[in-house]
Amino acid sequence: MPAETSTHDAGLEQWIGRAARASERLRPEPARFMQATLDRDPSLDDGDALPPLWHWLYFLEAARLDALGRDAHAARGGFLPPVDLPRRLWAGGRLRWKAPLILGREATRQSTIQAIAEKRGRTGRLCFVTVAHEIFQGGEMRLAEEHDLVYAEYPAPGAKPPAPKPAPDNAEFARVVTPSEILLFRYSALTFNGHRIHYDADYARDVEGYDGLVFHGPLTATLLLDLACEQAGGAPTAYIYRGLAPIAGMDAFRIEGRRAGAAVELWARRQDGALAMSATAQFEQVRG
Repeated sequence: MPAETSTHDAGLEQWIGRAARASERLRPEPARFMQATLDRDPSLDDGDALPPLWHWLYFLEAARLDALGRDAHAARGGFLPPVDLPRRLWAGGRLRWKAPLILGREATRQSTIQAIAEKRGRTGRLCFVTVAHEIFQGGEMRLAEEHDLVYAEYPAPGAKPPAPKPAPDNAEFARVVTPSEILLFRYSALTFNGHRIHYDADYARDVEGYDGLVFHGPLTATLLLDLACEQAGGAPTAYIYRGLAPIAGMDAFRIEGRRAGAAVELWARRQDGALAMSATAQFEQVRG
Protein backbone atom coordinates (compact mmCIF):
# COMPACT_ATOMS: atom_id res chain seq x y z
CA MET A 1 0.00 0.00 0.00
CA PRO A 2 1.27 3.52 -0.72
CA ALA A 3 2.38 5.50 2.29
CA GLU A 4 0.45 8.67 1.55
CA THR A 5 -3.31 8.87 2.01
CA SER A 6 -5.71 11.62 1.07
CA THR A 7 -9.17 10.22 1.67
CA HIS A 8 -10.60 13.16 3.63
CA ASP A 9 -11.84 15.21 0.69
CA ALA A 10 -13.75 12.28 -0.76
CA GLY A 11 -15.13 11.29 2.64
CA LEU A 12 -13.81 7.78 2.18
CA GLU A 13 -12.22 7.47 5.60
CA GLN A 14 -15.63 6.63 7.08
CA TRP A 15 -15.50 3.30 5.22
CA ILE A 16 -12.32 2.18 7.03
CA GLY A 17 -13.34 -0.41 9.59
CA ARG A 18 -16.65 -1.17 7.87
CA ALA A 19 -17.41 -4.88 8.25
CA ALA A 20 -19.60 -7.51 6.62
CA ARG A 21 -20.28 -11.12 7.46
CA ALA A 22 -21.51 -13.99 5.28
CA SER A 23 -22.05 -17.69 5.87
CA GLU A 24 -22.73 -20.59 3.55
CA ARG A 25 -22.21 -24.30 3.11
CA LEU A 26 -19.22 -24.96 0.87
CA ARG A 27 -21.07 -27.08 -1.67
CA PRO A 28 -18.86 -29.34 -3.81
CA GLU A 29 -20.57 -28.36 -7.08
CA PRO A 30 -18.67 -25.08 -7.69
CA ALA A 31 -15.39 -26.88 -6.99
CA ARG A 32 -16.31 -29.63 -9.45
CA PHE A 33 -17.21 -27.03 -12.06
CA MET A 34 -13.81 -25.40 -11.46
CA GLN A 35 -12.10 -28.77 -11.99
CA ALA A 36 -13.93 -29.15 -15.30
CA THR A 37 -13.02 -25.57 -16.27
CA LEU A 38 -9.35 -26.48 -15.75
CA ASP A 39 -9.88 -29.60 -17.91
CA ARG A 40 -9.79 -32.00 -14.97
CA ASP A 41 -12.19 -34.75 -13.96
CA PRO A 42 -14.81 -33.31 -11.56
CA SER A 43 -14.10 -35.52 -8.54
CA LEU A 44 -14.26 -33.28 -5.43
CA ASP A 45 -16.96 -34.13 -2.91
CA ASP A 46 -18.11 -33.47 0.65
CA GLY A 47 -15.25 -34.02 3.10
CA ASP A 48 -12.51 -33.14 0.61
CA ALA A 49 -10.18 -30.20 1.15
CA LEU A 50 -10.94 -27.18 -1.03
CA PRO A 51 -7.90 -26.44 -3.25
CA PRO A 52 -6.06 -23.20 -2.37
CA LEU A 53 -7.70 -19.99 -3.68
CA TRP A 54 -10.84 -21.82 -4.74
CA HIS A 55 -12.63 -20.06 -1.86
CA TRP A 56 -13.06 -17.27 -4.42
CA LEU A 57 -15.89 -19.40 -5.86
CA TYR A 58 -17.88 -18.88 -2.66
CA PHE A 59 -19.38 -16.00 -0.65
CA LEU A 60 -20.46 -14.34 -3.89
CA GLU A 61 -22.63 -11.22 -4.01
CA ALA A 62 -25.51 -10.73 -6.42
CA ALA A 63 -26.43 -7.25 -7.62
CA ARG A 64 -29.49 -6.45 -9.72
CA LEU A 65 -28.87 -5.53 -13.35
CA ASP A 66 -30.14 -2.01 -12.72
CA ALA A 67 -27.56 -1.64 -9.92
CA LEU A 68 -24.55 -2.21 -12.19
CA GLY A 69 -22.13 0.40 -13.51
CA ARG A 70 -20.85 0.85 -17.04
CA ASP A 71 -18.27 -1.90 -16.55
CA ALA A 72 -20.99 -4.24 -15.16
CA HIS A 73 -19.46 -4.21 -11.68
CA ALA A 74 -21.89 -3.49 -8.86
CA ALA A 75 -22.23 0.20 -8.03
CA ARG A 76 -20.07 1.36 -5.13
CA GLY A 77 -21.21 2.65 -1.80
CA GLY A 78 -22.45 -0.53 -0.13
CA PHE A 79 -19.68 -2.44 1.56
CA LEU A 80 -16.94 -1.08 -0.72
CA PRO A 81 -16.34 2.69 -0.59
CA PRO A 82 -17.89 4.93 -3.30
CA VAL A 83 -14.62 5.75 -5.03
CA ASP A 84 -15.27 8.24 -7.85
CA LEU A 85 -12.95 6.49 -10.33
CA PRO A 86 -14.46 4.29 -13.06
CA ARG A 87 -12.02 1.36 -13.34
CA ARG A 88 -11.66 -1.32 -10.68
CA LEU A 89 -8.67 -3.66 -10.88
CA TRP A 90 -7.64 -6.73 -8.88
CA ALA A 91 -4.15 -5.64 -7.76
CA GLY A 92 -2.91 -8.42 -5.48
CA GLY A 93 -3.13 -9.93 -2.06
CA ARG A 94 -1.67 -11.88 0.83
CA LEU A 95 -3.04 -15.09 2.35
CA ARG A 96 -2.23 -17.34 5.33
CA TRP A 97 -3.73 -20.80 5.85
CA LYS A 98 -4.14 -22.25 9.34
CA ALA A 99 -5.99 -25.31 8.06
CA PRO A 100 -7.72 -26.29 4.82
CA LEU A 101 -11.36 -25.47 4.18
CA ILE A 102 -13.48 -28.61 3.92
CA LEU A 103 -16.21 -29.07 1.35
CA GLY A 104 -19.71 -29.83 2.56
CA ARG A 105 -19.35 -27.88 5.79
CA GLU A 106 -20.65 -24.46 6.83
CA ALA A 107 -18.13 -21.61 6.67
CA THR A 108 -18.29 -17.96 7.68
CA ARG A 109 -16.36 -15.07 6.16
CA GLN A 110 -15.76 -11.88 8.14
CA SER A 111 -14.69 -8.95 5.90
CA THR A 112 -13.35 -5.54 6.97
CA ILE A 113 -12.24 -2.48 5.01
CA GLN A 114 -8.68 -2.26 6.31
CA ALA A 115 -7.17 0.71 4.47
CA ILE A 116 -7.89 3.30 1.78
CA ALA A 117 -5.15 5.36 0.15
CA GLU A 118 -5.16 7.77 -2.79
CA LYS A 119 -2.17 8.76 -4.89
CA ARG A 120 -1.32 10.03 -8.34
CA GLY A 121 0.52 7.71 -10.71
CA ARG A 122 1.78 7.92 -14.26
CA THR A 123 -1.72 7.24 -15.59
CA GLY A 124 -3.56 9.68 -13.30
CA ARG A 125 -5.43 9.35 -10.02
CA LEU A 126 -5.42 6.02 -8.22
CA CYS A 127 -7.20 4.80 -5.12
CA PHE A 128 -6.06 1.67 -3.30
CA VAL A 129 -8.49 -0.22 -1.08
CA THR A 130 -7.41 -3.16 1.09
CA VAL A 131 -10.07 -5.57 2.33
CA ALA A 132 -9.25 -8.11 5.06
CA HIS A 133 -11.10 -11.42 5.10
CA GLU A 134 -11.10 -14.15 7.72
CA ILE A 135 -12.82 -17.45 6.96
CA PHE A 136 -13.95 -19.64 9.84
CA GLN A 137 -15.04 -23.25 9.82
CA GLY A 138 -15.91 -25.38 12.83
CA GLY A 139 -15.31 -22.38 15.12
CA GLU A 140 -11.72 -22.07 13.88
CA MET A 141 -10.16 -19.34 11.74
CA ARG A 142 -8.70 -21.27 8.81
CA LEU A 143 -7.79 -18.62 6.25
CA ALA A 144 -6.75 -14.98 6.60
CA GLU A 145 -6.59 -12.84 3.47
CA GLU A 146 -5.74 -9.25 2.59
CA HIS A 147 -7.03 -8.29 -0.84
CA ASP A 148 -5.87 -5.15 -2.65
CA LEU A 149 -8.14 -3.37 -5.12
CA VAL A 150 -7.07 -0.36 -7.16
CA TYR A 151 -9.43 2.14 -8.76
CA ALA A 152 -8.18 4.16 -11.73
CA GLU A 153 -9.23 6.54 -14.47
CA TYR A 154 -10.01 5.40 -18.00
CA PRO A 155 -6.96 5.76 -20.25
CA ALA A 156 -6.90 8.73 -22.59
CA PRO A 157 -7.68 7.83 -26.23
CA GLY A 158 -4.52 6.59 -27.91
CA ALA A 159 -2.54 6.58 -24.65
CA LYS A 160 0.11 3.90 -24.39
CA PRO A 161 0.28 1.89 -21.16
CA PRO A 162 3.48 2.07 -19.09
CA ALA A 163 6.20 -0.23 -20.38
CA PRO A 164 6.09 -3.49 -18.35
CA LYS A 165 9.11 -5.10 -16.73
CA PRO A 166 10.57 -8.21 -18.32
CA ALA A 167 9.86 -11.54 -16.65
CA PRO A 168 12.74 -13.38 -14.91
CA ASP A 169 14.78 -15.75 -17.02
CA ASN A 170 15.76 -18.28 -14.33
CA ALA A 171 12.70 -20.56 -14.28
CA GLU A 172 13.19 -24.16 -13.13
CA PHE A 173 9.74 -25.27 -14.26
CA ALA A 174 6.93 -23.85 -16.36
CA ARG A 175 3.49 -24.49 -17.80
CA VAL A 176 1.85 -23.00 -20.88
CA VAL A 177 -1.63 -21.49 -20.44
CA THR A 178 -3.78 -21.10 -23.55
CA PRO A 179 -6.66 -18.65 -22.99
CA SER A 180 -10.00 -19.09 -24.69
CA GLU A 181 -13.31 -17.29 -24.65
CA ILE A 182 -14.88 -20.39 -23.05
CA LEU A 183 -12.31 -20.47 -20.23
CA LEU A 184 -12.86 -16.77 -19.47
CA PHE A 185 -16.63 -17.17 -19.65
CA ARG A 186 -16.64 -20.15 -17.30
CA TYR A 187 -14.43 -18.48 -14.69
CA SER A 188 -16.55 -15.32 -14.85
CA ALA A 189 -19.63 -17.46 -14.30
CA LEU A 190 -18.09 -19.42 -11.43
CA THR A 191 -17.16 -16.21 -9.61
CA PHE A 192 -20.29 -14.29 -10.71
CA ASN A 193 -17.97 -11.66 -12.19
CA GLY A 194 -19.80 -9.48 -14.70
CA HIS A 195 -16.81 -7.26 -15.55
CA ARG A 196 -17.08 -6.64 -19.29
CA ILE A 197 -13.33 -6.77 -19.93
CA HIS A 198 -13.55 -10.57 -19.73
CA TYR A 199 -16.26 -11.11 -22.39
CA ASP A 200 -16.83 -7.86 -24.33
CA ALA A 201 -13.78 -7.38 -26.56
CA ASP A 202 -14.99 -4.06 -28.00
CA TYR A 203 -15.47 -2.61 -24.52
CA ALA A 204 -12.10 -3.97 -23.34
CA ARG A 205 -10.31 -2.33 -26.30
CA ASP A 206 -12.27 0.86 -26.89
CA VAL A 207 -13.10 1.90 -23.32
CA GLU A 208 -10.46 0.39 -21.05
CA GLY A 209 -7.59 0.37 -23.56
CA TYR A 210 -6.65 -3.31 -23.50
CA ASP A 211 -5.49 -5.33 -26.50
CA GLY A 212 -8.49 -7.63 -26.24
CA LEU A 213 -10.30 -9.75 -23.68
CA VAL A 214 -8.51 -9.72 -20.33
CA PHE A 215 -7.46 -12.92 -18.56
CA HIS A 216 -8.68 -12.82 -14.95
CA GLY A 217 -6.06 -11.76 -12.41
CA PRO A 218 -7.42 -14.14 -9.73
CA LEU A 219 -7.34 -17.02 -12.21
CA THR A 220 -3.69 -16.24 -12.99
CA ALA A 221 -2.95 -16.21 -9.25
CA THR A 222 -4.78 -19.53 -8.87
CA LEU A 223 -2.88 -21.19 -11.69
CA LEU A 224 0.44 -19.97 -10.32
CA LEU A 225 -0.31 -21.40 -6.88
CA ASP A 226 -1.54 -24.65 -8.40
CA LEU A 227 1.81 -24.96 -10.19
CA ALA A 228 3.66 -24.26 -6.93
CA CYS A 229 1.68 -26.91 -5.02
CA GLU A 230 2.43 -29.43 -7.75
CA GLN A 231 6.15 -28.71 -7.48
CA ALA A 232 6.25 -28.54 -3.66
CA GLY A 233 4.18 -31.67 -3.15
CA GLY A 234 1.90 -30.16 -0.54
CA ALA A 235 -0.46 -27.38 0.49
CA PRO A 236 0.77 -23.81 1.06
CA THR A 237 0.92 -22.02 4.40
CA ALA A 238 1.12 -18.52 2.89
CA TYR A 239 0.90 -16.83 -0.50
CA ILE A 240 1.64 -13.34 -1.79
CA TYR A 241 0.81 -12.25 -5.33
CA ARG A 242 0.85 -8.98 -7.24
CA GLY A 243 -0.55 -8.10 -10.65
CA LEU A 244 1.91 -6.02 -12.65
CA ALA A 245 0.67 -5.96 -16.26
CA PRO A 246 -2.51 -7.22 -17.91
CA ILE A 247 -2.74 -10.40 -19.95
CA ALA A 248 -5.07 -9.44 -22.79
CA GLY A 249 -5.95 -11.13 -26.04
CA MET A 250 -5.98 -14.85 -26.68
CA ASP A 251 -2.20 -15.34 -26.93
CA ALA A 252 -0.77 -18.23 -24.91
CA PHE A 253 1.37 -17.26 -21.93
CA ARG A 254 3.61 -19.09 -19.48
CA ILE A 255 3.45 -19.53 -15.73
CA GLU A 256 6.92 -20.20 -14.34
CA GLY A 257 8.76 -20.63 -11.08
CA ARG A 258 11.76 -21.70 -9.09
CA ARG A 259 12.34 -23.23 -5.67
CA ALA A 260 13.77 -21.04 -2.91
CA GLY A 261 14.17 -23.11 0.25
CA ALA A 262 10.72 -23.67 1.78
CA ALA A 263 9.22 -21.24 -0.72
CA VAL A 264 8.43 -21.25 -4.41
CA GLU A 265 8.90 -18.03 -6.39
CA LEU A 266 6.45 -17.67 -9.26
CA TRP A 267 5.60 -15.40 -12.14
CA ALA A 268 3.43 -15.15 -15.27
CA ARG A 269 5.25 -14.36 -18.53
CA ARG A 270 3.29 -12.86 -21.40
CA GLN A 271 4.07 -13.85 -24.96
CA ASP A 272 6.03 -10.60 -25.37
CA GLY A 273 8.22 -11.53 -22.37
CA ALA A 274 6.60 -9.03 -20.00
CA LEU A 275 6.08 -9.81 -16.32
CA ALA A 276 2.31 -9.98 -15.78
CA MET A 277 2.20 -11.25 -12.18
CA SER A 278 4.72 -12.14 -9.49
CA ALA A 279 4.05 -14.36 -6.49
CA THR A 280 5.66 -16.30 -3.65
CA ALA A 281 4.19 -19.40 -2.03
CA GLN A 282 5.39 -20.64 1.36
CA PHE A 283 5.28 -24.32 2.37
CA GLU A 284 6.24 -26.36 5.42
CA GLN A 285 8.78 -27.91 3.10
CA VAL A 286 9.41 -28.22 -0.62
CA ARG A 287 10.25 -31.66 -1.95
CA GLY A 288 13.56 -31.98 -3.74
